[in-house]
Amino acid sequence: MSPSRSILLVGEGNFSFSSSVCKLDSESGSNITATCLQHQEEALRHDGAAANIQTIEDSGGSVLFEVDCTKLGECAFLKGHVFDRVVFNFPHCGRKSGVKKNRELLKNFFLSCVEVLAEDGEVHVSLCNGQGGTPADQPKREWHNSWQVSAMAAEAHLILSAVRHFESDNLPSYKSTGYRSQDKGFHVGKALLHVFSRSAPFTPVQIQGGLIISFFLLRGFLSSDSIHPVKLVQDFLLKGLGEHWPVSMKRNPFPHLISAKQLQTCCHDLDNLQYYWIHLLQKELTSQAQEDDAVFSNIKATSPPTKADRSQEEIDQSSEVEGSEAEEACDGYNGPSSLLFGISGVVFRSVPISLWALPAFHEILLTGVFPLENEPVKLIGHELEALLSPCGVSIVTEEKTLHLVAQPMGLIGKVFASNTADGNNHVTVSASLNLDLLAVLLFSLPDWRLLWSHDPRFLKQFSLRPPPGTSFQPFSLYPESFSFDISFWTGPAWEEKMFHAIAREASCGTVEQVKLIDTFSHPDLSQTSYCYRLTYHSHTHALSHTQALTFHKELEVLLSSRMQVTVR
Repeated sequence: MSPSRSILLVGEGNFSFSSSVCKLDSESGSNITATCLQHQEEALRHDGAAANIQTIEDSGGSVLFEVDCTKLGECAFLKGHVFDRVVFNFPHCGRKSGVKKNRELLKNFFLSCVEVLAEDGEVHVSLCNGQGGTPADQPKREWHNSWQVSAMAAEAHLILSAVRHFESDNLPSYKSTGYRSQDKGFHVGKALLHVFSRSAPFTPVQIQGGLIISFFLLRGFLSSDSIHPVKLVQDFLLKGLGEHWPVSMKRNPFPHLISAKQLQTCCHDLDNLQYYWIHLLQKELTSQAQEDDAVFSNIKATSPPTKADRSQEEIDQSSEVEGSEAEEACDGYNGPSSLLFGISGVVFRSVPISLWALPAFHEILLTGVFPLENEPVKLIGHELEALLSPCGVSIVTEEKTLHLVAQPMGLIGKVFASNTADGNNHVTVSASLNLDLLAVLLFSLPDWRLLWSHDPRFLKQFSLRPPPGTSFQPFSLYPESFSFDISFWTGPAWEEKMFHAIAREASCGTVEQVKLIDTFSHPDLSQTSYCYRLTYHSHTHALSHTQALTFHKELEVLLSSRMQVTVR
């Protein structure tokens, strides 16, 4: 056990573990407080207990009796104290108690220990092999037959940070006891130590015009001093391509709102029913201008813009520019050259919830004019494939456009020729890449939502700017998922995209999948019944069954108030 300033041990039997810790940490200055549930006379009946207690006290530690680990906040001695580590070895309700009782013991312990745990403290729980119910248990029990330790900890907003072997060999004087309330030891040979830490609080999410904008804006992921993996991926791409073509990145704000129709003058294959440009609020632009890198004009993806959409001052404060101005913005890139010009920024889309449908992501767009005879589309595609193929990216050709694809997310970028320039001798070639999906691939992230996490433990792993190919080590292990169904009656003006947006808001972004289970149209009324199954899952927060159910109830409330549906 590594040294710690203050350690609380609960559920001790013969105090041999606490005694061993005192011996190991005798020079570290750690403050040990060992407690047990039994009264003093009963505790002293354990073999070696008296000698172990003496060792603890001689080392400057404290021993407390009749301390209920599920009611630590009620212990008079512990009031006002916080601990860097709380340790519970081989918890058990006693005798032949079933898994449900032991789950309840774990849950109540976790809820209790956070009252005396330091903000950056850890909770250590040792369990026999198979009890925890995580993939670290070998063999792994069926979930319903395990103690579900990570789910129980999530009820107290704790995440499982690490799992390692219980190192009983390093504690030669340790002798486990208490198996089925007897003076017998547990099977510690393959036991596992589970380490828990506090979860960051959930970040509220609000939607505007069907989009979640505020959560994603002004995060500064692409600023010049950023260590965010999205920025590391962009730097990796620019360095690799820069070995063949000089790349000039646009660093000034792009303040205009431009419709998709106008953008099609310089962007290939743009669906004018899905995209148009937005810019930041004036006050946001003012503060952002103080940074080294101004945020690139953000792209908003929605259903066709309505009059209400265009009048929202929260989203835009300028009128659309004329087509000639849009062309002028792209004319800066025209002219035969071997130079690539680039812009990057946040893209917003109104998309249904699914595993790899990102409502917001960072995109880089590179464009240049090249001699047609050099087949520049193939050249750029070849270089991108050479850079990214080690991470599973391959190229598929569809109608003269190169699609960069990877499993399981699918399309992550394109290389295409927009138009011919300078007669028929040169061609404008562009490449667009989804930096977020590339970051997931290149750093082996389990979930793209980690990229938007406010938890400092995420960025800490990138403080040394690791090269792409370095695997991310999750700070929340084996998070559980929970599924709930919701069914309701709707009217003729039902909008499924708005339903997905509200689901994101109600769940603070924890809904991972939405599946339509059933529909029914009433033969006499202009109403349709929908039944959806929502899966809640988070790699960034402690998501408990209780919290997921709270989110689901909030979804019912928001749907009733905003979409006038009747929840069944």
